[in-house]
Amino acid sequence: MGLSGSESTQALKKTVIIAIFSAVAVVLGIVEAQIPLSAMGLMPGAKLGFANIMILTCIYFLRGRDAFMLVILKTLLTAFILGTFSSLLFSLFGSLLSFAVMFLLMKGGRNRLSLIGVSIAGSIAHNIGQLAAASIVMGTSSILYYLPILLVTGIVTGIAVGYAVRYLVSSLSKISLFEEFLR
Repeated sequence: MGLSGSESTQALKKTVIIAIFSAVAVVLGIVEAQIPLSAMGLMPGAKLGFANIMILTCIYFLRGRDAFMLVILKTLLTAFILGTFSSLLFSLFGSLLSFAVMFLLMKGGRNRLSLIGVSIAGSIAHNIGQLAAASIVMGTSSILYYLPILLVTGIVTGIAVGYAVRYLVSSLSKISLFEEFLR
């Protein structure tokens, strides 16, 4: 059984939004990879999490499976453009845990927790996911000594990303394409 005209139109709109969000997330990932945070005294491999702006915005407007698709697309495309297998593994662990935490918080506490709070939780979850991947790859739990530093950086970057998402959601809500996806 095929989709009705309105269902087909909505499916097309979702596909376009996911494609645009994926492209922006990949570009943000490439841009942040060019920022030498380790030269600024932060630990090697540290990133600002700009791509999470698009992930959390997608969670806000669309269904969980749409946002999950965005996470997978962003992670695979960014890893293929910039990285190696280990960077893919680290990104996948971090991105999936971050997505799960942000999705559950948005689904269960949309009116109780701000986008900034959700972003902070997602950022911390991303760091924990990457540490878990590093611990598995390196075969040691001593890497967990980075956790306190990553918790602090997760809070700082989560605040910045959260403010960006709050602004983006407010702006996109005024565009007719997004009106029907407001909940």
